[in-house]
Amino acid sequence: MTSRLPRFHFRLLGPRHWPAWIGLGLLWLLARLPYRLLMRVGGCLGWLIARLPGARRRIAARNLQLCFPQLDGRQQAALLEQSLRDVGLMLVEFALAWMGSRRAILRVPATIEGLEHLAAASARGQGVLLTGAHFSHLELAGRLLVEHAGVELAGMYREHGDAAFEWAIRRARSHYAATMFTKNEVRGCVRYMQAGGCIWYAPDQDMRGKDTVFVPFFGIDASTLTATHHLARLSGACVIPFFHRRLDAGGYALRLEAPLADFPGRDVTADTARINAMIERMAREAPSQYLWIHRRFKSRPPGEAALYD
Repeated sequence: MTSRLPRFHFRLLGPRHWPAWIGLGLLWLLARLPYRLLMRVGGCLGWLIARLPGARRRIAARNLQLCFPQLDGRQQAALLEQSLRDVGLMLVEFALAWMGSRRAILRVPATIEGLEHLAAASARGQGVLLTGAHFSHLELAGRLLVEHAGVELAGMYREHGDAAFEWAIRRARSHYAATMFTKNEVRGCVRYMQAGGCIWYAPDQDMRGKDTVFVPFFGIDASTLTATHHLARLSGACVIPFFHRRLDAGGYALRLEAPLADFPGRDVTADTARINAMIERMAREAPSQYLWIHRRFKSRPPGEAALYD
């Protein structure tokens, strides 16, 4: 199955979209660089980002303070520095994932463990909900899985606010993703997995809505999507954890763990807590690479004070 290319409209060339096209052009140029040089550029961008004040810096600092209270001030500051430097790497990794050629992706060093779990699900005719988290390199990890291992992988995503950027990125993803589903295309996701398809999904952001529950994340009640439980229940798919991290020496380590046992269960809150515990394990394996600039705890249980200024 291949993703249908989005239609292009000439109104996307209007002046309001010029900043998006300039940004996309820069991403395309970055993706032409050799991997090692690209990562050096990302490191320089990260150094600059770590020097800049701003709301995202304050959010990341607060998240690290909440999630790693055992670290002293110096240790938290060091983790914050590395986390912000990772944002620079994220920019170039997104460029490579979206705009890089297949040849360029195959040159990126990567090790992949656990492919037998996907093979077993395929042999059973069972769909897969490949469940991960928002790391700085998440998009590149998905493409590495597609190109290095030949996995046919669909994805779920949030639509971008700029129509030109949305068109360009959907078009780029269509060259390696089997198909893409927006958050409103739940029925399509379910049918895809019922037919034995594999969907990559990251449910670890605070999305205010009715389909959420408060369950622990790093010991703090966090508003969390219950969609993992519902998608697995409706489709009959197994949930396979997808771990990935960038290596200090260069390249990436990807790991697929065994499907979650007895999932989904009867208790949606208990299942969602299991997903958060799994994602916490992922974040603890590579804490600087997790996306701490997101306000993970912006929603609070009734009566609790806000955790961000």
